[in-house]
Amino acid sequence: MKKALICGVSGQDGSYLAKFLLEKGYYVYGASRDAQTSPFINLKKLGIKDDINLISINITDFGNTLECINKIKPDEVYNLAGQSSVRLSFDQPHETHESISTGNLNLLEAIKFSNLPIKLYNAGSSECFGDSSIPANENTIFHPRSPYAIAKATAFWQIDNYREAYNLFACTGILFNHESPLRPEHFVTKKIISTACKIHRNRLNKLSLGNINIERDWGWAPDYVEAMWLMMQQDQPKDYIIATGKSHTLKEFIDFTFKALDLNWEEHVVIDEVLRRPTDLQIGRADPGKANRELDWKAKLGLNAIIENMIEHELSYSNLNTPSSY
Repeated sequence: MKKALICGVSGQDGSYLAKFLLEKGYYVYGASRDAQTSPFINLKKLGIKDDINLISINITDFGNTLECINKIKPDEVYNLAGQSSVRLSFDQPHETHESISTGNLNLLEAIKFSNLPIKLYNAGSSECFGDSSIPANENTIFHPRSPYAIAKATAFWQIDNYREAYNLFACTGILFNHESPLRPEHFVTKKIISTACKIHRNRLNKLSLGNINIERDWGWAPDYVEAMWLMMQQDQPKDYIIATGKSHTLKEFIDFTFKALDLNWEEHVVIDEVLRRPTDLQIGRADPGKANRELDWKAKLGLNAIIENMIEHELSYSNLNTPSSY
């Protein structure tokens, strides 16, 4: 039985990855900063909380990280931890850099010092490319435009350096946007779905957004965790772009969502300039050809199906949490 350590198990990707690995027969360790007090809501939603060995680890602390690696001796480590909001990274650049790049460096160092044949997956980000009007591939030059993207780019090059210098099995999945019902409320896609459902149920009337003309490649998170695992099963560690290869504007996302609820988005959406980021990416397009060929992986769900799944879950969850007297 293989052992996997997932850093950041409580997040969207960490939770789906834990479920995926359990189904593959792994013994899964799920790590967070404080496993004793964390509610692990996503793990509960997926019904797997009791199937995971939950541990506390602070990967920004090298001593703690090394201790955990030596104690667990995992076959695979998936680093999905770190501050994940691009917008918040402008307000918390130091926290963002430390949680992403320092944490990743500590894992690399701990694996090197352990002298164990541990494979490391690093969660990269399409934000590293900046605007990509020409679909980005693995050879596209980085142009990060946020503290979050800068931290992710740093972690990417750390992986590249340790792979070359110390012959570690370390790889980065450069994931483009991917969604699911487990997305936190501060992500714009979840905000759109949640608010549109409230409007549908006559609980709200307006949705405030910033720049709705941005273009992104949106995929389905459960598809993407499979790609993470496939990267770790290769004979040689390589970096891969994980995406659908099809991009849409946020306006299209809004339109699809409201139409699915028999609503006209133009009657409810308010543009608030305060919600614009200091710098924002206008276009995000991807070429996932390498992953398609070498991993035999391809995104299964398109944007309409993703939105329908998120709406169905949101409405079902709302019904479950509506008082009987409402």
